[in-house]
Amino acid sequence: MPEGDTIFRAARTLHRALAGKMIVSFASALPKLERVEVDACVTGRTLERIAANGKWILMDFSGDLILLTHMLMSGSWHIYRPGEKWKKHPAHMRIHIATNDMEAVAFNVQIAEFHTQESLLRRRNYAQLGPSVLAETFDEAEALRRLQSDPMMEIGTALLTQSKLAGIGNVFKSEICFACGVHPFRRVGELSILELAALVSTAKKFLLQNVAEDTPDHIVTYAGMRRTTGRMDRQENLWVYQRRGEPCRRCGHSIESRKQGLDARSTFWCPQCQPLERSLRQPV
Repeated sequence: MPEGDTIFRAARTLHRALAGKMIVSFASALPKLERVEVDACVTGRTLERIAANGKWILMDFSGDLILLTHMLMSGSWHIYRPGEKWKKHPAHMRIHIATNDMEAVAFNVQIAEFHTQESLLRRRNYAQLGPSVLAETFDEAEALRRLQSDPMMEIGTALLTQSKLAGIGNVFKSEICFACGVHPFRRVGELSILELAALVSTAKKFLLQNVAEDTPDHIVTYAGMRRTTGRMDRQENLWVYQRRGEPCRRCGHSIESRKQGLDARSTFWCPQCQPLERSLRQPV
């Protein structure tokens, strides 16, 4: 599933390619979106702003019309110049937005809805989002308060709960816990305020590192790799995620994993570096 860093980069690229331009063509394979084009004409409006909030992308069109999308497990947004060959089969197209010089295509998008400002505030799940880790106004104190509100929840599950802080996915969950020396199956109520604060600040640090500019051409479909170790080698870019049975990069102990939470997401950790009892080790 795309995580907050992927969504942030996608929204940033879409904004650079489309913001301030008039829509010359809008099409969708989703009947509810196509109905809005018929009834309210997306074509002819100006796409004023594209932004990310956690794992959601919002496209603000003139006339109080907002396209809200969520990628879930397999969705993605691509940017193309007119006539450029798509990287995915047209059968996977769900939304196509064109200006005179750019095209945005959403492939396999699972959630896509038009809203007004008023209806967006009532949209379940979206309206309940916690502070977005990548927002310029990210409120760490509020994120801490929300984490502490469920003391019996395992911290690995809490970090994935978007109503507590928005943008963290399964990869970052394991990587953040490792970096802070926190066992992901410890309960929130067992963690000290220092440990919780370290988790929140490390979440912000890791996600910000993964949205840094890394190409001279800013209007591209991102295809880079996620890193938390700071190493450029693709074989060494993560601390623990998907490394079950491999040696810990810090202590050499074998990495472990098991399913966690109602969604049974795989969680990875080092039992030596992340003991079940409290650890005050400084985050990496």
